Amino acid sequence: MFLTEEQELLQQMVRDFAQNELKPRAAKFDQQETIDKDVLDQMAELGLFGIPFPEEYNGVEMDTMCYSIAVEELSRVCASTGITVAAHISLGTYPIYMFGTEEQKQKYLPKLCSGEELASFGLTEPNAGSDAGGTQTTAVKDGKEWVLNGAKMFITNGGWAWTSINTAMTDKDKGVKGISAFIVERDAPGFSVGKKIRKMGIRGSNTTELIFENCRIPEENLLGKLNEGFKQFMQILDGGRISIGAMALGIAQGALDEAIRYSKERNQFGKPIASNQAIQFMLADMATEIEAARHLVYNASRLKDAGKSYSKQSAMCKLYAGEVATRTCIKAIQIHGGYGYTQEYPVERMLRDAKVTEIGEGTSEIQRIVIARSLLSD
Repeated sequence: MFLTEEQELLQQMVRDFAQNELKPRAAKFDQQETIDKDVLDQMAELGLFGIPFPEEYNGVEMDTMCYSIAVEELSRVCASTGITVAAHISLGTYPIYMFGTEEQKQKYLPKLCSGEELASFGLTEPNAGSDAGGTQTTAVKDGKEWVLNGAKMFITNGGWAWTSINTAMTDKDKGVKGISAFIVERDAPGFSVGKKIRKMGIRGSNTTELIFENCRIPEENLLGKLNEGFKQFMQILDGGRISIGAMALGIAQGALDEAIRYSKERNQFGKPIASNQAIQFMLADMATEIEAARHLVYNASRLKDAGKSYSKQSAMCKLYAGEVATRTCIKAIQIHGGYGYTQEYPVERMLRDAKVTEIGEGTSEIQRIVIARSLLSD
């Protein structure tokens, strides 16, 4: 698929890093349920945490395509690392860049874009998942401070983040039109990181609860306009879905890589199993679906870069790539046979990682709603 010279160079750089540094340790990250700090530091040195942001904020000033390519290549061997970068950029940092005041940008973006610090995003709550408008966390003005009470759930980078962007109800009578967004620093009085969530997949990534108990933050930490948080984050999720599509694409491609490699090496009945038509047909189907998913992810990325509407396309790419990732991993396990069901090979981990791409940042069912609404509103 056509890429610019800059995109090709970025792709090769991230691919080399992923193959040399991540692949040998991906199983370890999964087992120990964390990513080694030196890997995060190396990614910061490569500029991966600031790909789509301007140089004036310590960003790399590349496009969304480059960002998608980077997440794809990381996730091809280690989805835990891919989602760590994706959540930091799309959810934790981009809201400040998109809706923040210049003072907020100058304060937070340089450390976030350089990778010196990580960011997270608090939207989901124990009782508000797909129903993001069901936010129960509250924020009440008290003099020159906001006081937050509530909890957030399933927050990627939650325990590692310097800043978290959180939604809270500021006017209950207005429903979703009474939700605002706030920047909360990790040392804010009354803020704490709750339990670490043990997960089926992407186990190396840090996922926690966030707890607000009379958490006090300065009034200037309101992000964007009062009572417009829900609208803001619907925009943020449109972009975030592209990165989850890219993550799913990377997982699928990684599973296909492993299936091809194994099918050439594994001999049965005196010949490599790759010579069997049944295996060839599975590989052909996997590769075709992955290519279609790549077109969807790259198309949504290019639409965003062109400043065109991409909400429907981002939902499509996440929906399709996520389901392709799961199907591809299942077929890769089948090709590996009994070995595919063991931790001796990476495809079982890839399947566990793939499933979250059908859930996070809007389930597949929510994506279908978004797509259908777009079609019916035309």
